[in-house]
Amino acid sequence: GEPVAAVLLRLEPPIARTTPVGGRPRAPYCMMGVCFDCLAIVDGVPSTQTCRTAVREGMRVERQHGARVIGQ
Repeated sequence: GEPVAAVLLRLEPPIARTTPVGGRPRAPYCMMGVCFDCLAIVDGVPSTQTCRTAVREGMRVERQHGARVIGQ
């Protein structure tokens, strides 16, 4: 039942994505689905809010680089 974002915060570095313009690293922030700083690619699905996604055995999480994908 733990969110993926909580696990990301325990990693070094705790980065979920980079910003589209400057490429700056972003880590989970609000932990409630408002800020979108926790977006990552989860099981091949880009722009997944990791704060709203529960950890499952065997899932694959990748850092997302660049602009978020809207409409998926």
